[in-house]
Amino acid sequence: MPTSINLTTMTKNELKYYSSLQKKKYRKAEKKFLVEGAKLIREAIDSEFRCEIVFYTNQFEEKFGEFQEYLKSKGCKSELISQKELEKLSDTESPQGIIGIFNEKTDFLSHSNPKFLLALEDISDPGNMGAIIRNADWFGLKKIIASKDCAEIYNPKVIRASAGSVFHLEILYSDDFYEFLLRLKQEGHSILTADLNGESVYEFTPGDKIILTLSNEAKGPSDKLKSITDNSITIPGRGKAESLNVAAASAILISELARKI
Repeated sequence: MPTSINLTTMTKNELKYYSSLQKKKYRKAEKKFLVEGAKLIREAIDSEFRCEIVFYTNQFEEKFGEFQEYLKSKGCKSELISQKELEKLSDTESPQGIIGIFNEKTDFLSHSNPKFLLALEDISDPGNMGAIIRNADWFGLKKIIASKDCAEIYNPKVIRASAGSVFHLEILYSDDFYEFLLRLKQEGHSILTADLNGESVYEFTPGDKIILTLSNEAKGPSDKLKSITDNSITIPGRGKAESLNVAAASAILISELARKI
């Protein structure tokens, strides 16, 4: 049984503060974010994101004892709150009964660039963003470069769609996205852009160092991205669908390219 069983009543200011972290501007200002669910909370802690506090309800209390010991061992405090309070912190229709408050990493970025990088241009849908991150993690990629108009990685929907993979990878948002890609190109990376009119990925032979770029599925790659691209690649289709969802396409492209380099 959990040792912390006294119900904590949040002040209005506390509830307002923590619930504000559902919005990007407040997450950015405070450099904090919300993680819902025991599995994702554990993923974040094990990936060395600092846990400020975990809130849980009676719904979760019966199975909280072992998890509470885990939190204590990691230096993360916990408090029992009401279901109504937790619902104000959650963005889901059926909250899981446990939410953690975490600090963004400040020492996350390295200066190394792996031989296979993923670059995302205007992936604004949180579900697609999270799924792509999950696919990249599955196939062993370590670093993603994102344009500033991509969905934010600390968006709760991105975190859920990534199934925790957002905590495993180095993800850099670049204000000078295209210039950043050009610098990597000068360092020896070739830029490959996913495009319906490109060469079949199954017939394409990549170089030793590559950057796979994926773009907004409605808009496709921008003219600016096309102007710096070395090769355009595609996944040949056999049916009548107009195209693949960008997240589904990412899994196929990453898998095929990773196999070849």
